[in-house]
Amino acid sequence: MDKEEEKAASEEKDHIPPENERSGTEECLPGAKETEKETKHVIKNIPWTTSKNFTVERGRQQIEELISTWDIHESWLHHSEFLEEEELKDSKRYHYRTCWGLPTRRKPLPRATANVYFVIVISKFKPDTAPVDVFYRLESSRLIRRPEQCQFREKWLQDIIENKIVCTERLASR
Repeated sequence: MDKEEEKAASEEKDHIPPENERSGTEECLPGAKETEKETKHVIKNIPWTTSKNFTVERGRQQIEELISTWDIHESWLHHSEFLEEEELKDSKRYHYRTCWGLPTRRKPLPRATANVYFVIVISKFKPDTAPVDVFYRLESSRLIRRPEQCQFREKWLQDIIENKIVCTERLASR
């Protein structure tokens, strides 16, 4: 090692404090660890019924059961309804809609609502004892989600309603 390399290595070493002098995240940001724990979402799901035990009403009840696991403020009200049954070559699909709103004392009829569409799929190739497959999507999105892979967020409903209100106000001001 020549003198220039030694000098560069020495300067680099000088910029890295020894392990016992390094400040951890806890010292710089005392609440960082707590905030990190709070932001991790636990994905909650329910045991879905089997294809053999499925009925339209049972599907609606299970959607309600799934919704009860979502972390949504109690001021949100919703109702669920069955829309249609779709027969496909490889499966049967049952379509449901859940309509969400935020009524208040001053405005018991919400200015806008947000819909979440559910599809329960019964495969014709899986055994009758296999659980049904469940998917959902928001009215303003083409992204299809699975309850066991993605935790529902209240913010999604808020965004839909805010966008609808903004759109309505723009149309009314014309």
